[in-house]
Amino acid sequence: MPTDHFMIPDLQHVQSLVISTARAELLPRLTHVSRQTKADGSFVTEADFAMQERLTARLQTQWPHIRLLGEEMSAVEQAHLLTEQQPLWCLDPLDGTSNFAAGIPYFAVSLALIYKDRVVLGVVYDPIRDECFAAAEGTAATLNGDPLQLGHTDLALHQSTAVVDFKRLPAALAARLATTPPYASQRSFGAVALDWCWLAAGRGHLYLHGRQNLWDYAAGHFIFQRAGGHASTLTGEPLFIPALQARMAVGAVDDELFKAWHAWLQATIKGT
Repeated sequence: MPTDHFMIPDLQHVQSLVISTARAELLPRLTHVSRQTKADGSFVTEADFAMQERLTARLQTQWPHIRLLGEEMSAVEQAHLLTEQQPLWCLDPLDGTSNFAAGIPYFAVSLALIYKDRVVLGVVYDPIRDECFAAAEGTAATLNGDPLQLGHTDLALHQSTAVVDFKRLPAALAARLATTPPYASQRSFGAVALDWCWLAAGRGHLYLHGRQNLWDYAAGHFIFQRAGGHASTLTGEPLFIPALQARMAVGAVDDELFKAWHAWLQATIKGT
């Protein structure tokens, strides 16, 4: 699939590489986790490094002209890659590391392809459920090859189910959501890329997360958009930017819910 003079890699081929690498590197390590604590207090495991190393090598063998930005690289390396204005893989080798380290079966591999300041391909693979979510520019989002297409839910805001990460929200907003939420029910699962993909599959209606890094959201958010979902920052800006700046994400599965959810959040922030 061409984009100007750049040929986007075959989506099925990319999916195959991600799936086979995850099966080889993640699943065997799930019950034998060796973890370390990073400078920011988050966990990193042997599986993160093994997955990144092996998938990077396989991608470079197939597409040597495309560089790769991985979560387990230094910020200096990441920033340099983003200034090059060349096609760039963006990889989270293990989205949901804390879940993985605790034996909680909700984690995934997330891979996006960024070109000319936009995402043109995304793959998110959940090896526990053997679910591969994918999309490319000009194509519909899919789950294991079947189309994902969100439609109008006919739900009011107070009837909806929200996926909310309280940990990274402003304290006043988190307190308001905990005591007087505008929705019917709330969940927090712990893997950003997979959160977006579950919403793309209609598993929940609203989304709120206070701090997502580029490798967290690039592929999942792209898939969600290709499925027909709506998202922005809290201030109404487009969510994706090709930068290391963390983003606060607001989403909903249809336009009416998104407008109602975004308006409630803005009014609440202004009133706190």
